[in-house]
Amino acid sequence: MPTNIDYEAAGVSISAGDEVVKRIGALAARTYSGSVLAGVGPFSGLLALDTAGLSEPVLVHSADGVGTKLKLAFMTGRHATIGIDLVNHCVDDIITCGAKPLAFLDYLSMGRLEPEVAEEIVGGLATACRENKMSLIGGETAEMPGFYAEGEYDLAGFITGIVDKSEIIDGSQIQPGDMLVGLASSGPHTNGYSLIRKIVFDVAKASPDDVPDELGCSIADALLVPHKSYLSDLVRAHNTFEIQGVAHITGGGIGGNLSRILPDGCQALIDTTRWEFPPVFRWLQTLGGVTNEEMFKVFNMGIGFVLIVRKDDGPQLVEFLREKGADACLMGHIADGPRRVRLVMPG
Repeated sequence: MPTNIDYEAAGVSISAGDEVVKRIGALAARTYSGSVLAGVGPFSGLLALDTAGLSEPVLVHSADGVGTKLKLAFMTGRHATIGIDLVNHCVDDIITCGAKPLAFLDYLSMGRLEPEVAEEIVGGLATACRENKMSLIGGETAEMPGFYAEGEYDLAGFITGIVDKSEIIDGSQIQPGDMLVGLASSGPHTNGYSLIRKIVFDVAKASPDDVPDELGCSIADALLVPHKSYLSDLVRAHNTFEIQGVAHITGGGIGGNLSRILPDGCQALIDTTRWEFPPVFRWLQTLGGVTNEEMFKVFNMGIGFVLIVRKDDGPQLVEFLREKGADACLMGHIADGPRRVRLVMPG
């Protein structure tokens, strides 16, 4: 009979876990605001709730993952931007109702804990948390031998924000005549990567290091551009204009996400010729022979965030955002009709 079998023999390294906690604790501490009472280390994170200026504070929560974009990180050994993807995706989800991000927690699970990789991932989380002015107050790091392929992991995030009940943006006041203002994406963000990998690596047999003329950079560089945060753009717009509705364009494209905030009797008419599609989308479409309809169903096609304002505010909002350095366009309007999104396709 075998003797002296321990956790290490089963594939779990307690010392590696301790090293990971030590490294990520230092990274998380740099994100703490004065409201953090307890962060990484104890069994729970504690955040004192500052409700000054809020008559009816409402907590806002969301959770998400990075999806199969993680496969690109595994293939390339580049993990620094994956955490940025996760945080910014979660931020963009909760700010659609006008919430201010407060705190973030993550779940990182690996087949074998690699402190250097974990530190790189959490470094991205911490960077994005600081940029979005919120605290990374805790999470979970798990080692699960035999559960993941060698070198692979999963990553999920959980975010909390706050908004005054009277200031919630819910789309209920959208009406015919309103204008749609689009904010440019930085690329595919965190959506459509199963199709991307099918086209690029299974069908075209390309390498992440290849540099197609259409992209002007390596495939890895083009596909690992982080998900963009629209927090600062929304705050500026909301402080100056009356925002009727906000949509974060994720999986399902413009049509699938914009339709989620439309009230009955309103349809959104989108002129897709009003903005330039990023080269990565044209390249993917040509490489995979993908139809326009499928591209718009899967990808954001260059628009990551949509703001809906009254008719007279539309052109002014675009000009205002451009003056602040944002890439914005007037992309359509709201009309009478069944609750849906109609896209006018190029060509």
